[in-house]
Amino acid sequence: MKIEGLLSEKCIVLNLDLTLKSEVIEKMLSIVAVHPDVIDIGRLREDVLKREQEMSTGIGKSLALPHAKSAGVSQPVMALATLRNAINFDSVDDEPVRIVFLLATPEEMLAEHLKFLGRITRLAGLEDVRQKLLLASSAAEVIELFRKEEKDFPQI
Repeated sequence: MKIEGLLSEKCIVLNLDLTLKSEVIEKMLSIVAVHPDVIDIGRLREDVLKREQEMSTGIGKSLALPHAKSAGVSQPVMALATLRNAINFDSVDDEPVRIVFLLATPEEMLAEHLKFLGRITRLAGLEDVRQKLLLASSAAEVIELFRKEEKDFPQI
């Protein structure tokens, strides 16, 4: 599965005006809370926050990728947000974050979880993709961006 197949317009929010890492994570969880594959938002929240406590998911290059393997989802779930202002996410490169992906997969989907993390990191790690995400004016534009960028990437 590709990112553009996993993301839906309902799970994309652009230009969020938040200032704290905790606010961003809570907003991302609220975005996916109504997703049909989220079966226990409380469990998912617990798993995402536990993972974040273990090590920041600020992966560098203005990106954060809060994620968890969780019994709170029945299938992979993803959300994406861009932030109006860069915020401290305790990133590995000490740079603030402007693009946030939330990824949750069922506990038994470890291989798929790792493949999705790698795919997001490779694509969003590209400078031109990050710039296009930050300039996007609609969720449909974001999905179209991933459709174009992923056309040469192998399926997961």
